[in-house]
Amino acid sequence: MFVLTHHARAPLTMAGGTEFRFVTDGIHSALQQAKDAAGGRDVRLGGGVFTIRQYLRAGLIDELHLVIAPVLLGAGEHLLNGIDLRAPAYECVDHIAGGRAAAHVTLRKVM
Repeated sequence: MFVLTHHARAPLTMAGGTEFRFVTDGIHSALQQAKDAAGGRDVRLGGGVFTIRQYLRAGLIDELHLVIAPVLLGAGEHLLNGIDLRAPAYECVDHIAGGRAAAHVTLRKVM
């Protein structure tokens, strides 16, 4: 796991063997380190709105799985506000209506 942070710290290994490495030099570095560690396998990004928006703006997300829950939380950060998903182009490749629980939408970058 590679964690973006502003505070440098030593890697942390959990009891099950998962290691957290703390990256202070930006999203490109974190992504490259994750790709190197994955050895050609897929890399999954996780994080809050601020982090995901950085990767979207940089065009670094190939596929985005959104879970939309019909819950009103009030004010907060808007994931797609000001981001034009047409450049780079994304298309909806899957959507599953989950009734009252949640809807799942998968967007994929058009290569």
